[in-house]
Amino acid sequence: MKRLFLLWILLCLAFLSPGIKAQGYYAANVNPETSNPVSTIFLMPNVYPAVILEGDTVACMWLTDFIKYSPLNFRSSRDRMAYSKLIRDVKKTLPYAKEIASIITETYEYMETLPDDKARQQHLNRMEKYLMDAYTPKMKKLTRSQGQLLMKLVDRETNSSSYHIIDAFMGSFKAWTYNVFAGLFGNSLKTRYNPYGEDRVTERVCVLVEQGIV
Repeated sequence: MKRLFLLWILLCLAFLSPGIKAQGYYAANVNPETSNPVSTIFLMPNVYPAVILEGDTVACMWLTDFIKYSPLNFRSSRDRMAYSKLIRDVKKTLPYAKEIASIITETYEYMETLPDDKARQQHLNRMEKYLMDAYTPKMKKLTRSQGQLLMKLVDRETNSSSYHIIDAFMGSFKAWTYNVFAGLFGNSLKTRYNPYGEDRVTERVCVLVEQGIV
């Protein structure tokens, strides 16, 4: 959940005298061109809504939750290498998982606007062709372990297994067929993501990647 914080501008004003600009950006409660009061702050280089409290200009901004993890202690160099490999794989597959989750959401919302089952099925067929054309070349570049990780990360982003997603949009037969095909390569579309159990290290890496720390 995001929280609304107030960032006091006094720290900035301690280093910048009134009227001084830095690289075209300024922090003030008046427009320098008209000298009229404004309700925004221009601060290196973002623009924030602002309020004046007891004569002080205060910027209002949304800050995301920040999760701090304790350092990991590796029992061996093999464990350290496995962790480094996981970071590499998450960086490669997490963007795909987020893209897929976004497409699923947009597809569902659009289908709700279609008049009947025939129109919805036609749209699904077009989306299936688009996904196959757009993502098959990318998926072929993934290793087996990266493919397994991607299925779990899709679950992370959608809270649904790949099997359930295919079943909901394309029917039970296609879901069963795709799952049988995945099973030939040792995968399962029914695999679920468990951030508090077996996937807790993966969740740690995902969060660190999202925060830009690794």
